[in-house]
Amino acid sequence: MGEVLYRSLLAQGLFQGLAPLLSRLTGGLLHGNVVASALFAAVIGSSAATTATVNRFTLPELLRRGYPKPLALGSLAGAGTLGFLIPPSVIMIAYGVMAEVSAARLFMLTVALLALRHRDALPREPSRPLGETLLGLLKVGPVLLLILLVLGSIYLGVATPTEAAAIGVVGAFLLAALCRELSPSLSFESLLGAVRTTSMIGLILAGAGVLTLAMGFTGIPRALAAWAAEAGVTPIALIFFLTLVYIVLGWFLDGISIVVLTISVILPVVKAIGVDPLWFGIYLVIMVELAQITPPVGFNLFVLQSLTGEDLVRIARYSLPFMGVLLLMVALLVAFPELATWLPRTMTGG
Repeated sequence: MGEVLYRSLLAQGLFQGLAPLLSRLTGGLLHGNVVASALFAAVIGSSAATTATVNRFTLPELLRRGYPKPLALGSLAGAGTLGFLIPPSVIMIAYGVMAEVSAARLFMLTVALLALRHRDALPREPSRPLGETLLGLLKVGPVLLLILLVLGSIYLGVATPTEAAAIGVVGAFLLAALCRELSPSLSFESLLGAVRTTSMIGLILAGAGVLTLAMGFTGIPRALAAWAAEAGVTPIALIFFLTLVYIVLGWFLDGISIVVLTISVILPVVKAIGVDPLWFGIYLVIMVELAQITPPVGFNLFVLQSLTGEDLVRIARYSLPFMGVLLLMVALLVAFPELATWLPRTMTGG
């Protein structure tokens, strides 16, 4: 489903539809990066692919209208991380949970605050007539309907995730056909892209399984879990320590590597001191998102550098406010665990 939408002009139509709807907000079309990233995260499932897709059709338009490059690139780097947070997330599949916590509002708040700070440098968006706004809704509607159809069918218990995926694929092909984008080459490239992604996930899970088995034979996870329980380590103290560890790992490793290398050791400790594994999965995804925009190996930073030719250090500096947003999200999850657990518990009947 994601591959079909990624390769068609539906992405460009989505941003064109969002433009009149968001132009009245503080920061204008900068919010388009956040909303478009959230919507494409719900169909692509990859942070890097979300960043690349949204960058392709939003950055040229933002720069053409006179938006400052630091704000445009920073919001792209930060909002692109939503690809790992919103189902169908590759990281969530690897971790084994299906859950949803929206950081999009926090990103939009950050964009608004930055826009207020630099309001003199922002172009003034013209007022949009009602007809153009309604046309924008029509352009956004099909993709939004497809997302609601897929996730809604799972939430209501009408379809399993596998059946909902099939519904999404059929819907994506129908949308491409209605937009006159469907062709043999698009179908073949989409199929090939889906095979690559599926194979990658399969190999990751196979490697993680071998590593988990090997760690089990060493007895290290059991020993650490027993030590944590006997030492009386509190959940908040553990999360604080792990946050520091994951920030450091994010300097050197990509997100999937962080999950594969740490989960077999850390998860037994997490369970031993009473932390909900479902909650921890959401926390882990947010820390992986942080790694996506943490220099020197933040993958989203490299994606933006390759697409724009901008200096990597400069892009990293632009994304600093959004790194703060992700850390704030961790603090909110610790203070209000239901942010991560309410929706999944509701979907599974408790």
